[in-house]
Amino acid sequence: MRRSFIIGLLFCAFPLFAWDYKSEETVTETAAQLRFGAEFTKKWNNGLRLGIGEDLRFDVYNSQVGPSFRKSYTTIDLGYKPVEYVKFDLGYTLKILGPDSTWSATKKADANEWIRHRAFFSVTASYTFDYAKIYLRERVQMDARTDSVNVLEKNKIDWSLRSKLGADFLVPGKPVKPYLWVELINTLNAPEYQQKNGHQFISSVRTQAGVKWRVSRLSSLDFYYRFTYGYDRDINITKKKGYIELTEEKLFMHSVGITYNLDW
Repeated sequence: MRRSFIIGLLFCAFPLFAWDYKSEETVTETAAQLRFGAEFTKKWNNGLRLGIGEDLRFDVYNSQVGPSFRKSYTTIDLGYKPVEYVKFDLGYTLKILGPDSTWSATKKADANEWIRHRAFFSVTASYTFDYAKIYLRERVQMDARTDSVNVLEKNKIDWSLRSKLGADFLVPGKPVKPYLWVELINTLNAPEYQQKNGHQFISSVRTQAGVKWRVSRLSSLDFYYRFTYGYDRDINITKKKGYIELTEEKLFMHSVGITYNLDW
């Protein structure tokens, strides 16, 4: 009787042991990218600013899928600067995704697979010295998807915090403005099984250096280089939650871009 009781306990406990088991692998993606953008900004004397922008991204090299169109971002945002040192921004971005390693004719036909929606709110504090302006921007960002997902593996809505520290350098008497910034992106609501050691994690580190060239009173060109390190944790929970597959995805992205700006 005692032996039967012990065997019964072991069978009951077996799913718990199976639940803890994980299959782990790491996938590394290396890419070189060209970016082309345009931004149109209208400013008013009361501190309001309305911006509309388009950003196209093309991978000229990608270790996973080869050269391809990667993303298109169409953004509209409203900014307000009540005082000299503080600015607020509220915006929306329509994201169109290019093909990836899981691309198929079925995914191509379903717009929910390659369209994403983003909303954001940010606060920027800045201070201008003699030859530089230093700023810190904190942005809360929401990314929503409308395709079907397993909510134990992925969110329908992802929340993240983007922290950017940057500097614009002033060159007296010259129509150029060099700049440099670094940004950290931290997850805020990654699902339990996607978390790293039971915690949210830094999903991206970006740094960019460039120069803005004022070509006329209203127009300027922004030439830049950006390096991105991305980190993600892809989770696959098999039938009856008995087996968890974890894939760590790392990205090393080198980007060169040009953006046209029109301010009026």
